[in-house]
Amino acid sequence: MTPETSLTPKPLLYVSGVTVHFDGFRALNALSLFLEEGEMRAIIGPNGAGKTTMMDVITGKTRPGSGDVFFRGDTDLTKLDEAAIAQLGIGRKFQKPTVFESHTVYDNLVLAIAGPRSPWRVLSTRLSPRQRERIEEILVTIKMMQHRDRLAGDLSHGQKQWLEIGMLLAQEPALLLVDEPVAGMTDAETEETAILLREINKTRSVVVVEHDMTFVRALGVKVTVLHEGSVLAEGPLDTVSADDRVIEVYLGR
Repeated sequence: MTPETSLTPKPLLYVSGVTVHFDGFRALNALSLFLEEGEMRAIIGPNGAGKTTMMDVITGKTRPGSGDVFFRGDTDLTKLDEAAIAQLGIGRKFQKPTVFESHTVYDNLVLAIAGPRSPWRVLSTRLSPRQRERIEEILVTIKMMQHRDRLAGDLSHGQKQWLEIGMLLAQEPALLLVDEPVAGMTDAETEETAILLREINKTRSVVVVEHDMTFVRALGVKVTVLHEGSVLAEGPLDTVSADDRVIEVYLGR
């Protein structure tokens, strides 16, 4: 089944009735979620709510037992592997940054923009003018221009997170999935990360999984609350925060 044809544009991401079982445990329970082109969405919920499994399904790491997952209208993500989904334009950033610590910030971006090839071969190959220009643009976006020649291993935790986001941007994704980007950050870094993601959202869609409600509020976007593998509530943060069910299972009183 594909998303219904209508006069309105199809969503960028269409997740409908997705169920995933692990050894009898239902990690996702008929989950449905729709993301429009150019939208940023925050996903919140208690541990075990299904947030990570949802991203695993979207990126091809986990196959659902049932349900539909379509990207840009008619591309069935359940039929593709992780590499093919990444090539389609879906990038994922995990909670722990994974940068090449023995290489400079600039070289990390070179490695990302060149794709999956030997690092030594990539770094000895001349970049095209457009590739060099794109790296400069990314350095400005992630506010790392002054750190371009620093080793990634010498960066702060927050700077490593920004660099990894920049490495994702180098692959020109249409959709970024970002898992708890501000975990372990200082207040100042958290504020800068909200600014960065809002800037990125001007040109591409973003899904952010996060527990930090101050950060979610700073994003100023629609919020989806997951609980026991399903959508519990959805809407502006103030609306879902006032929902008695959300207060009971997640926010507390």
